[in-house]
Amino acid sequence: MTAEAGGTPVEIAGPVRQGERISALDTLRGVAVLGILVMNIYAFAMPFAAYMNPLLLGGTEWYNLGTWFMTHVLADQKFMTIFSMLFGGGMVLMWERAAARGVPFGRIYYRRMFWLLLIGMAHGYLVWFGDILFHYALMGMLIYPLRRWRPRSLIILACLLLPIAPLMSYGGYFYMSDLQERAAEYSQMQEAGETLDEEQQAAVDEWNVLRGFMSPDDDVIQEDLEAHRGGYLDIVQHRAPLVVSMQLQNTVWFMLWRVGGVMLLGMALMKLGVLTGKRSGRFYRNLLLVGYGLGLPVMLYSSVDLYAHEFAGLYFMKQGGIPNYVGSILVALGHIGLVMRLVQAGVFRNLARRFAAVGRMALTNYLMHSIVMTTIFYGYGFGLYGEIPRAAQMLFVFGLVGVQLAISPVWLQHFRFGPVEWLWRSLTYWRRQPMRQAA
Repeated sequence: MTAEAGGTPVEIAGPVRQGERISALDTLRGVAVLGILVMNIYAFAMPFAAYMNPLLLGGTEWYNLGTWFMTHVLADQKFMTIFSMLFGGGMVLMWERAAARGVPFGRIYYRRMFWLLLIGMAHGYLVWFGDILFHYALMGMLIYPLRRWRPRSLIILACLLLPIAPLMSYGGYFYMSDLQERAAEYSQMQEAGETLDEEQQAAVDEWNVLRGFMSPDDDVIQEDLEAHRGGYLDIVQHRAPLVVSMQLQNTVWFMLWRVGGVMLLGMALMKLGVLTGKRSGRFYRNLLLVGYGLGLPVMLYSSVDLYAHEFAGLYFMKQGGIPNYVGSILVALGHIGLVMRLVQAGVFRNLARRFAAVGRMALTNYLMHSIVMTTIFYGYGFGLYGEIPRAAQMLFVFGLVGVQLAISPVWLQHFRFGPVEWLWRSLTYWRRQPMRQAA
């Protein structure tokens, strides 16, 4: 787009043009957004505590535990890591393209993140508590000033940030242990007829919110089941404290360091050409071998270790979560190497094209996961919450993945953007974007 300024054409920032799209990048994004559903299904279909602890709900038969094992090793945090890398890398790509055209980009980028922040908040409070868009928007705002840094500097900073989350989790273990003991003591005082002071009541209330994640008893699980099998307004009210906790406490304890660090890695990998398929086939083969060769043994250890400690929440905070924290980054790099190598080799070309279409509509498809799955499992829909065992949940994943692989290319034959992408761009540029493809 251009405008006249003193008789001289001046480029105006606008959405990415069709000819500017990078197929390998879109394919990787499509793989990531569909892979995220493999793990998110647990939080759609069951109480969130079962996401972390397969012994709580979802079946303890070999095939259900085997499903947890496979998803933990290959998917847990892996595809979210790739998606976070792509988010950081996408910011660099958009800025570089704008700079190449001499277009001011900072104000537009922050508007873009502002609207994504609001979309994420609406998604979290009104649809599903496990929203990640809020954190992506927040971290996108924070890392934008680092866009000019060299890859080496970005990697060094990422390596400094990433260990902070496990260290804070280790410190949080002692806080949570103390909170659990104090809450138990104060609850006994209440049962004995004593009146708690403000500080004591606050400790009990805090533990009642957090124990749904850490060590829920049968009453807490039953309360969650009943809430999600109820009406829409009941569910919104039930999840509101969880969303507040996710968007405030979880940001400080985890997202700033993990998501921020991984986004910085993504910025570096974009500058190095790794995320766009520009490196050699040998490079991606080595990335695959190193990522899987180092990451998969760590993930196997993680699975055995968590099972041996019965998936205890406090043990996870203290040290049980560290193997997956590290291994997920390594396996994610292996996934990237595999996808890029297949794209370069032209293998499964038609399937790669479909994944690329899903990637171009990643925001729409991500939100569709929440809308479809909550309708299937929550009380205002089909009410299957807590009823479907873990292995059978994968059938819902395969079904929705198949639908999105089928409809995304068809949609993009007629329209330039997914519907949510169109809304996001129209709000960002504050003008209605053309939706239909040109003849």
